[in-house]
Amino acid sequence: MRWTVGRRGSATRAAADGDALATATARAGAGAGAGAVEDPRARRIWIEIAIVLGLSLGASAVYSIVSLLNSLTRETPLSSQTTTLNQSLSPRPIFDLTYQLLGIFFDLVPVVLALYLLWLPGRSALSRLGIDRRRPGWDVGSGVALAALIGIPGLGLYLVARGLGFSLTVVPTALDAHWWTVPVLVLSALRAALVEEVIVVGYLFTRLRELGCGPWPTIAASALLRGSYHLYQGFGGFVGNVIMGVVFGWFYHRFGRTTPLIVAHWILDIASFCGYALAVALLPDLFPPAS
Repeated sequence: MRWTVGRRGSATRAAADGDALATATARAGAGAGAGAVEDPRARRIWIEIAIVLGLSLGASAVYSIVSLLNSLTRETPLSSQTTTLNQSLSPRPIFDLTYQLLGIFFDLVPVVLALYLLWLPGRSALSRLGIDRRRPGWDVGSGVALAALIGIPGLGLYLVARGLGFSLTVVPTALDAHWWTVPVLVLSALRAALVEEVIVVGYLFTRLRELGCGPWPTIAASALLRGSYHLYQGFGGFVGNVIMGVVFGWFYHRFGRTTPLIVAHWILDIASFCGYALAVALLPDLFPPAS
C-alpha cells in the first residue's frame, strides 16, 4: 500500500484544484470591509450548492426533520414506532421491480449532475474526487476497515438509543422474497453509497474548499448534513451519522479519495439490508419483522 505517497499526492492535487478560486474569494472577503463587491464566482458556487442539495440530500434533510416532528408529536413513544427503508412499491412483482429500478436510476441523477459540475477541461470529476482505478487494493482495504470501524459501534449505538427511547425501530427492508430481491437491495445500497459520498463528501468538500472554507468547518458542515437527513430514524440515527460524517470527512481530507468511502458505505448497507432477515430470525426481540 502506497500510504504516504498516496495521501500526499491526493492532498496536493485536491488543494491545487481550488487554489485560484479560493485565492480570489479570500481577496474578495478581505476587501469586503472597504466596500468591495462580492466575488460573483463565489456567489455562483453558493447558488450551485443550494441547487444540488435542493435536488438531493438537502431536500431529504427537510423531509427528515418534518418526519421526526411528526413522530415526536404522536402519543406513541419513539422506540415503539417503526420506519422502513426499502418498501414494496407494488403488490405485483414485475411492477415492484420496475419501480425499484426506476427509483434507483433517478436517485443517481443528482450524482451525475454533481460530477458534471465538477468537470474540468483535461481532468474528469472522477479523478478529482479520487474515484478511479489508481489504487484499487488500498481503496478496498481502507473501505473494509472503515466499514468495521463505523459498523460495529454504530450497531451498539442504535441499540442503546432505541433502548433509551431516542430512536425509532429501523426496518432495513420490507420487500417480499423474489428472485430479484437481493440484487435490488445490493443496488439500493450502492445508490445510497454513491449519492451520499459523492455529494456530501466529494462534491461539497470540493466546492467549500474553493470558497475558502477550512477543513474542520467543512467536515462539521458535511457531518451535520449527513446527520440531518437521517433524523427520520430518531436522535440515535442523527448522532451516529454525524460521527460517521466526521470520520469520513477526516478521511477524505487526509487522503483525498472518495472510493474507500463508497466501498465502506456499500458494505454497511449491504450488511444492513441483506442481513436483516437473518437478524430477525436469530434475534426477534431486537429486530422485529416488518408489519
